[in-house]
Amino acid sequence: MKAIKTSRKEELRQQVDALLKSSKEVVDEAKKYIVANGGTVDLDEYITLKRYCQRFDIPNIQTVTNWISRGVIPPENIKVIEELNGLKLIKAVPYK
Repeated sequence: MKAIKTSRKEELRQQVDALLKSSKEVVDEAKKYIVANGGTVDLDEYITLKRYCQRFDIPNIQTVTNWISRGVIPPENIKVIEELNGLKLIKAVPYK
């Protein structure tokens, strides 16, 4: 029984490692693309909507999307990267 739990933990660890590697590759690719096209975005200062929800305990992305459309998040704190399918990044500061 213990061997089954251990193998499941190892399997989960491998899956998490693979996801982390994949996400790092995506971030690195985005950084290279932005720099190659003359732009700079501090990816510690600007984060995706999903990451913003995780960081600030927002229950869903729709809340943040509504804040953008209502102007709660000012336009100067939003970056849209069209070359990455219109990816929206927002400044990682608390909004209310």
